[in-house]
Amino acid sequence: MESIKLNQEKLRLQETTGQNTAWKKWGPYLSERQWGTVREDYSATGNAWDYFSHDQSRSRAYRWGEDGLAGISDDKQQLCFALALWNGADPILKERLFGLTNSEGNHGEDVKEYYFYLDSTPTHSYMKYLYKYPQAAYPYGDLIEKNRQRNRLEPEYELIDTGIFNEDRYFDVFVEYAKQSPEEILIQISVWNRGPETATLHLLPTLWFRNTWSWFTQASIKPNLKQLDDHTVKASHPILGDRYLYCDRSVPLLFTENETNKERIFGIPNSSPYVKDGINNYVIEGKQDGVNPEKVGTKMAAHYVLEIPAGGVQIIQLRLSDRLLSIQDNAFGSEFDYAVSSRLQEADEFYQALSPNLPKDAQNIVRQAFAGMLWTKQFYYYPVKSWLNEEILPPDCQQRHINRNKEWFHLESSDILSMPDKWEYPWFAAWDLAFHCVVLGMVDMDFAKDQLRLMTNQVYLHPNGQIPAYEWNFSDVNPPVHCMATWQIYLMDKAKRGGKGDRLFLETMFHKLLMNFTWWVNRKDDLGNNVFEGGFLGLDNIGVFDRSSPLPCGGMIEQADGTSWMAMFCLDMLSIALELALENPAYEELACKFYEHFIYIAAAMDQIGLNNDELWDEDDGFFYDVLRFPNGDAQRLKVRSMVGLIPLYASAVFSHEVLDKLPNFAKRIQYFNQQNEKLMVNISDPRKPGIKGKRLLSPINEDKLRRILQKMLDESEFLSDYGIRALSRYHQDHPYIFTVGANVYRVDYEPAESSSGLFGGNSNWRGPIWMPVNALLIQSLRKMYSYYGDEFKVECPTGSGNWMTLWQVADEISHRLCKIFQQNDQGRRPVYGNTEKFQNDTHWQNLILFYEYFHGDNGAGIGASHQTGWTGLVARWLLADAVLKPEEALQEEYLSVICSHLVQV
Repeated sequence: MESIKLNQEKLRLQETTGQNTAWKKWGPYLSERQWGTVREDYSATGNAWDYFSHDQSRSRAYRWGEDGLAGISDDKQQLCFALALWNGADPILKERLFGLTNSEGNHGEDVKEYYFYLDSTPTHSYMKYLYKYPQAAYPYGDLIEKNRQRNRLEPEYELIDTGIFNEDRYFDVFVEYAKQSPEEILIQISVWNRGPETATLHLLPTLWFRNTWSWFTQASIKPNLKQLDDHTVKASHPILGDRYLYCDRSVPLLFTENETNKERIFGIPNSSPYVKDGINNYVIEGKQDGVNPEKVGTKMAAHYVLEIPAGGVQIIQLRLSDRLLSIQDNAFGSEFDYAVSSRLQEADEFYQALSPNLPKDAQNIVRQAFAGMLWTKQFYYYPVKSWLNEEILPPDCQQRHINRNKEWFHLESSDILSMPDKWEYPWFAAWDLAFHCVVLGMVDMDFAKDQLRLMTNQVYLHPNGQIPAYEWNFSDVNPPVHCMATWQIYLMDKAKRGGKGDRLFLETMFHKLLMNFTWWVNRKDDLGNNVFEGGFLGLDNIGVFDRSSPLPCGGMIEQADGTSWMAMFCLDMLSIALELALENPAYEELACKFYEHFIYIAAAMDQIGLNNDELWDEDDGFFYDVLRFPNGDAQRLKVRSMVGLIPLYASAVFSHEVLDKLPNFAKRIQYFNQQNEKLMVNISDPRKPGIKGKRLLSPINEDKLRRILQKMLDESEFLSDYGIRALSRYHQDHPYIFTVGANVYRVDYEPAESSSGLFGGNSNWRGPIWMPVNALLIQSLRKMYSYYGDEFKVECPTGSGNWMTLWQVADEISHRLCKIFQQNDQGRRPVYGNTEKFQNDTHWQNLILFYEYFHGDNGAGIGASHQTGWTGLVARWLLADAVLKPEEALQEEYLSVICSHLVQV
């Protein structure tokens, strides 16, 4: 019985899978920014940020989703719950997070709030969130004005820079959700006054229906909310059924409609006085006619007015249930308190089992990393065909001006998806999601597998085989990392199942990935020479030109990274084909195909006898993109960047047992090798045995490996105290300059925010540290170690006289990355730089933000402050690398070793 008690969350996960119990039906599925998205854009210009603004969002009903503060909803976002707050000074209710749009910020869009995902179990049986709400008027105008005044060379002006948190005059608003059952959610809100004086807070827990009734010429059944008594609201929905919201005391219940205030937004009369901002206008402006005296509507809020002494706390409790209860039924009291504390204890036990031996600080980082990833799951509704052919358009849109995604008419998303960030990027991003899955698989294998299936199913994958990139432009090209994620998730699941893999998952994914591989070969190798153009590839402004757009000089760029990603794709597909071939010989033929294709690609990266055409520069000992002009001439773009390190990713190690078990495959590749010996001159020879007879497939031979690592591990180039920079610091004193006519294009090393307007100016790969590309470097070094062993050593850092194995180099990079978040000897976290509030204040210093990227020289967090998605990879390093041993990798294939460790729970 004790073991059952200690694994309640695991049991819930098992019930979700085996018994189809809907423990995940309710979760943190609200967006944090629905305004400014492509889905809500009806402009003629396609500038979504400027069309539907934060200022409009309180008054204008959304069409395709909802947003809220610390919000939850059902898995189709039919009924939503979130907080609204008012400090008595703000000009509007704080119903959603504020931030700058791309045109307002000096470094792109940026959320200007402080909020933290503190906890979540995989089934969301327990969740905890913190929002820091200033007691003075929120400085909306100051933030916009100051950031507009700053140029790209200056840092962003943040909320904490305004002085609004001085003297601790703010509220800490903690929100906890605990599930009594799959359909019953207990809500506890604890508001602390951190300031020196008693302060008043208006707390308005809000319940509303997503507007599904205003967009069609044919009337649909409208849901409704109505007051039953002074503490109970009934929510009736034609699909969801009846739900009840209970308040812990008698408070005013305010009702309005989730309908656009057309008078304010469009200057035309409203059909009803009860509109979306009615509660805002009632509380802020005292407009009594803004709320419905009949106590019915589609949006409501309970109006708590809390007087909180200095340093004190007020706690309120609510219950969202499918049962009709009364206060006498113990809706609150000891039963409620016990359930909340029990869910927290179960969450503690779940994560303690995951990381029993980690230091306390590392455990805190891991816990919040997983919390951030689980909180950023979102209901994503984008049926493109319906979006293209809207029945009812807004009054300011006489006809649709389709600027984006019209070729993706087949895509019909209505799913819970893992988002990079629910404010900065409130839509899925395909390559981000693949990295999310290899971390989420550690706590929820089913969800990770489902996410990968979604990206390749018939309503996401284009009929031509392309995987959609992201909402802003589905046709952009992300790196092909889904096969990598599929293989790793399969191995993790296989270890979890005691050595029996989910062949149905692997085989299904393989066939869809085969379509995607074919799309790449047909669309991104224009010359048919196995050197790939790729295009955007997610690295935004890392190069000389915007790789999503036509080149100013004409021609094309043959990409070292695009080609390397495809070599990696080949090897991952080969690994899967070999695994499937062990039970089905039909896959041996496909394994042969991917082996041969890999050799062709690897050889094409450094072709014998060519001059300035190949990606490898023998003089520099580095890979570069090649610009091929319309007349056929070629020129290397000699930018030392992550583009030249990505060839390291294309590596795979196989044991000799594979050849013994698959003799037809062994015979075929032996014949191919004999017939194509010239292809193997400049790559790692696949016939050369390593430790225990293993074989290495890689476009990088031992000499190339040493020369690349010499630059990568040089602290004056790529190696930072906090990981591997995206661009070599060499370019700080030696900018790369390319001239086309009167136009000069240049690449400089910039360790933090970018001064370049390339790719919209809202991203930066010109120097900072990015977690996903570091993750693949670490993985590749460990794989290569399992082939080369202890005899192969390189100097790390370059010039230090300290020689390390590849395993030790991977350890070193991993440790430097983890240092970004960990407290150093002075108790400071590099992620927070010189922000003293985060470094020294007891109410701030253990709260972790997982930024989009990190300063290349000091490790400070830059960019999206809540992009826990791929930055959550730090949890994987802290958990797995602490127990990995190099001798294990020498015994068997590295990925099998790490995946076994990742599923210890």
